[in-house]
Amino acid sequence: MLAAMSATPRTSPEPGEPLIRDRGDACPGALRLHAADDGRLARLRLPGGLLTEPQVLALATAAEALGDGSVSITSRGNAELRGLGEDCGAELAALLDRAGLLPSPTHERIRNIVASPAAGLDGLGGADVQLWARELDALLCAREWTAALSGRFLFVLDDGRGDVAGLGGDVTLLAAAPAAATAPHALLLLGGQAFRVAADEAPRAALAAADAFLRAAAAAGNGAWRVRELPEGCVPDLAQAL
Repeated sequence: MLAAMSATPRTSPEPGEPLIRDRGDACPGALRLHAADDGRLARLRLPGGLLTEPQVLALATAAEALGDGSVSITSRGNAELRGLGEDCGAELAALLDRAGLLPSPTHERIRNIVASPAAGLDGLGGADVQLWARELDALLCAREWTAALSGRFLFVLDDGRGDVAGLGGDVTLLAAAPAAATAPHALLLLGGQAFRVAADEAPRAALAAADAFLRAAAAAGNGAWRVRELPEGCVPDLAQAL
């Protein structure tokens, strides 16, 4: 007699059915390797998409020594290593840690920060959002509670030119164009809400928005991973968070 098999958990509801998740997301990370047809896969978050030369060399070394020799870039500007062996996790983690690519093992999957790639380089944007990305990354890694964010939760930092604002971020910062009559500021977008925040407070405001989402998700009780998965009528209290 065959034993009954448990149903595979669905990640999307049927039409008209409320979304309810009863598990954490399974997004791969640098420490949580994903089993693929060609071996294990590691996904390394690169906030703002920036790497130093030693970090590029470290990734190349990891790919050649432990994987299939290639490094792929995702749509969010993160790096993927493929063809990894089943027992390479500790060696890979040590290599990445030495290169400064694992500032917090407990937070490595939630460092999803996309920023305007030319910010600070061509003088066209309203702010150097790469600086915001570094500050936000440090804030995320320094807070214990942020580890509860899903590996799919996305921060988008647009310097005002609109090149990444349309990527569907859960929390979006849109830098305002410089104007002599106003202090530097940004728009903070979260779940259909928009608030004006001072430019020098933008990273902390984004962190507060993430906290507001987690509180709303806990109140909803549906296990939402992203803002758009919150049930209708459940709106993060961004005004109070700020």
